[in-house]
Amino acid sequence: MESRTALVEDLMERFPHVPREAVIKEDLLRGGIAFDESALSGNEDGDVKPKSYFIFSFDHRTLPELGAAALRRPPEEIVLTGGPYGLRRTVVSVRVNPESPYRVKPGEDGALGLYLDGARIADVGLPPMPEYYRHTLSSGKSVMEVAPTIQWGYLIYLTVFRVCQYFGAKEECQYCDINHNWRQHKAAGRPYTGVKPVEEVLEALEIIDRYDTARTSTAYTLTGGAITSKVAGRDEADFYGHYAQAIEERFPGRWIGKVVAQALPKADVQRFHDYGVRIYHPNYEVWDRRLFELYCPGKERYVGRDEWHRRVLDSAEVFGPRNVIPNFVAGVEMAEPFGFTTVREAIDSTTEGLRFFMSRGITPRFTTWCPEPTTPLGKANPQGAPLEYHIRLLDAYRATLEEFGLSSPPGYGPPGPGRAVFSVSSFMDSLPAREEDAEGTEVAAG
Repeated sequence: MESRTALVEDLMERFPHVPREAVIKEDLLRGGIAFDESALSGNEDGDVKPKSYFIFSFDHRTLPELGAAALRRPPEEIVLTGGPYGLRRTVVSVRVNPESPYRVKPGEDGALGLYLDGARIADVGLPPMPEYYRHTLSSGKSVMEVAPTIQWGYLIYLTVFRVCQYFGAKEECQYCDINHNWRQHKAAGRPYTGVKPVEEVLEALEIIDRYDTARTSTAYTLTGGAITSKVAGRDEADFYGHYAQAIEERFPGRWIGKVVAQALPKADVQRFHDYGVRIYHPNYEVWDRRLFELYCPGKERYVGRDEWHRRVLDSAEVFGPRNVIPNFVAGVEMAEPFGFTTVREAIDSTTEGLRFFMSRGITPRFTTWCPEPTTPLGKANPQGAPLEYHIRLLDAYRATLEEFGLSSPPGYGPPGPGRAVFSVSSFMDSLPAREEDAEGTEVAAG
């Protein structure tokens, strides 16, 4: 069997225009990382920013199966530099897999490194505990529980509704573990607020605003599970929107406001905009019609693929095409038993979706699929999608973006290898760097 090192180096050689950093990052995201105990955090009392489990588990094992990593959390992210591949600074979201061929451990000099097949391939930096994490709310809750930050502090991730109303095998998306993640944290006795009160969100943001003196935090994302009826007496647009309204009233212009929600009717999308949201993520998940119907049964039943896409296009009339950024889950296209059986077929399908949206000025983005073990697709495909799929996707994404004269989307920090902070896929690492950093002005008036 080919070693992982040989596979990685072969892809680096075959795709020289894809940054080496992206090849390694995609492999880490799709397959996970093992951690030496000395590389784990001291939870909220230590000097390393711990993994917050901000919406999904993003792990290859359940909490009880993580061993020491369940008692002392791994870091939220790691940053890679140097090594034999000369890696530029690369921020990677941590997905724990005790069986991964990649391992973070100290070398003989005590400095942490990333090891593959026993060889050190990069130096590893850990995120420092931010000062705002050291302060608690008046309720005693931690800032990390209410308003964690990711992407090396760039993004405040507000999962204000921890579960999804698409519930059970006939409705849940087949790759998503949001409901299980809620259950496992509650079973472990960890604090994991189901519906976050607006007052607590505002208090957490006040602490972040006070102690983030470098103004590293630049955007916030409001998100959570889909709402098919009501939560706290509010429908989906009003529920998520009223958090944005409160934030913008208290902190006008402090952060770029984003919302991840279902593809809603245009009138509801207008409400998001009226509440102060400036970027809308109506995620389309997977492009292929048959796979959408199989993998997203709740969304197919309540909305339907064609209507979902129509609503995405309609939302561009409210936010402007540049500020509509739907996500897809990269890799589920190849999940057995229903997915494509060749990388070429999968890339052709995914690129068809990219062209559909990009030809209309809408720039999708993607997260790299983590095959979480409690999901149907994760159970059937513990290895995820082939690494070659992910590398070819980066190539196709950049080519399609350039074909339609588009650039990296707003609200994701700077693009370019050595500069990107977006941590759950390498699409920003793979795009050309820009000299200017106009994040605050890139969001067009809708």
